[in-house]
Formats: sequence, structure tokens, C-alpha cells
Amino acid sequence: MPTEQLINELQSFGARLVDPKATGVSRRGGAGPSDHTPLTIDGATVMVPVHNAPAFESPYVVEKPDTLGHSRISRDGVVLGEVTFPLRPRFYDLATADGIPYSHIATLHGRDVLATTVLQSCIRYASRTKTCQFCAIGQSLAAGRTIERKTPQQLAEVASAAVALDGVRHMVMTTGTPPGNDRGAAILAESAAAVKAAVDLPIQGQCEPPDDDAWFTRMKDAGVDALGMHLEAVTPAVRGRIMPGKAQVSLERYFDAFAAAVPVFGRGQVSTYILAGLGDSAEDVLAVCERLVALGVYPFVVPFVPIAGTPLESHATPTPAFMHSILAPLATMLRDGGLKATDIKAGCGKCGACSALSTYERRINP
Repeated sequence: MPTEQLINELQSFGARLVDPKATGVSRRGGAGPSDHTPLTIDGATVMVPVHNAPAFESPYVVEKPDTLGHSRISRDGVVLGEVTFPLRPRFYDLATADGIPYSHIATLHGRDVLATTVLQSCIRYASRTKTCQFCAIGQSLAAGRTIERKTPQQLAEVASAAVALDGVRHMVMTTGTPPGNDRGAAILAESAAAVKAAVDLPIQGQCEPPDDDAWFTRMKDAGVDALGMHLEAVTPAVRGRIMPGKAQVSLERYFDAFAAAVPVFGRGQVSTYILAGLGDSAEDVLAVCERLVALGVYPFVVPFVPIAGTPLESHATPTPAFMHSILAPLATMLRDGGLKATDIKAGCGKCGACSALSTYERRINP
């Protein structure tokens, strides 16, 4: 089975773990890829759902790993090959002087990415009429697995340890949307400045488009190397249904912001995260991707994965065939537009673990 097909199937169907406690880096709730665990398959590290409803019925089974994290994956009883769990990061064993575990401040994503939600709250999350229906930003906070506001000093301390102890190579800083027109840009700027003063680590900042384009230069000057402004859904109807609060920031504003941000950060250093399977057709997704690539924006398309406890917890995942119908032509579109995941300085597109897209890219750009 081709690697990209296996990754598509694993991200659509999930996997059952023989020993659910075998990995120390799986996540439940929170922002970003949740209810997943990272697995390295044929050299590619992939975020695979293991804690949600589809995974509990998956035809894929992962055996208990050995002490080095090595395991095997099978489908319907037939062993397909070896996989590797990343070992528990050493920085997870540390805590700040006031007793906050480092893992409550930032976590390992994929294989070598440090990720943090600087502000673990959002003006949209408290209202079910405004919240993004897929979002679980409040779950890890309610469960006591994180803290609401990570200070710049805490982030610098943890980033330094993650680089020194675990070889982390880049960092993702996202944030819930706070009150105010900067939409989190100010928090990201002060956090990036503190981290860069402590350790040489490429950083991607992620926020909604601020009202004032001047924030792009401020973030870049503060140490943000790459910027993510995430559409999630690409048509007004789906955006209004799935994320009614966020949809108040129009698609036109997003595209104006993309056009303003690319000259600041560079082609390919501005990206957006698109969740395939929320209701947009493959044609709709590809049409928006074509427009994004023309601007120099990297469209990171990932399969929607339902998270337990959210309004969309029972929403179906996209089929592997649906993902293939998007990712195969998108990889060609990216090549023709001169954009590569490997050229991104930091962030989700560079990591690539939430999608098979980078595997498709490697196939046509060996």
C-alpha cells in the first residue's frame, strides 16, 4: 500500500492501540490536533486519531511498543509494517520554580515541534451560538492539563529546555481569540520576542487576521518567522454553520490579510489550515487553494477529525478517496506555484503530521 494511502486511511479511520497507555505524548482536548498520537511510518511522522469514536472501530491495530517505541501495525489481522512511537520528551519531567509542569505550558507535536496555546481561552468558545463546533480549546484547561495564560518567561524557559533536551526544531504558537482588534497578534509578538531572546528557534504564530495590517510587521520584528491564519472551512455557508463566530471575519478580510502578510513574511511563509470533510466540496477546496497559492500562501489541507465532547464529535470523517481527490491535485498545484512544505521555516505545514499532503509532495518532488 502506498504510504500516502496508508496515511489517508489512518487519519480517516484512526487506529486501535493494544495498550492505550503505551505512548506518553497522545493528547485529549485542547487546541490543535487532539485525541491523536504521533506515529512514524516509513520515515513520516503522522498524527493518528486514537481516542475518538472512529478509532475505537478502526480496522487498524497498533501493538504495544517495546521500550524504544517500536511497534507493528496491522489491518484485519494482517501485519502491514513497523511503526514507531516517539518517546516521552525529557522536558515533560521538568517544572517551573512555582511548580507548573513544563507539559502544561507547551507540548510535543509530531516528532520535533514544540506547540503551545498561549491563551487557552477564546471570546467565541463560551457561547454555543458563536463557538467553532469542532473546537476543544477549553477541555484540557478544564481537566487541569494546562494553564490559561502562558507568560513569555515561561515559554522561553520551556522552549530552551525542549531544544536542549529533546532536539525540538521549530515552534508553533497559537492562541484563542482575545477581546480586541489585534485578535491575538499582540500576545504572539511578546511571546515570540521572549523565546527568541532565550533560544534560536524558528516560530510560527497563529491567529485570526488582525484589523490592522501593521501587526504583521510587528510580529515579524518580534521574532515570528511564519504566520498561520486559518480558514478551516472555505465557503460562506459551511463557515456560517460550523463556526458562526469566526465567520464574522469574512473571507474577503482573510484574503486581504493574506495579500498584506506575504510581502512581510515571504512566499510560502504564510499558511492557512483547511479542514476537509466539514461540508465543502473537493472542488470548493481546490478553487480556494488555487487562489491561495497564487498569492504565495501555503494551504495546509487536513482531514477533519471529530473530538470527543465537541458538538461535532459524531460527525463523519472524510473518506480516504475524498482526501486523495484533494491532496493529489493540490500537490501538483503547490509544485507549479513554487511552494514546498520543506521550505516553510516553522509551523503546521512544515511539520506535516496532520495530513498526507507532504507525502504527496515528496512523490512528485523526490
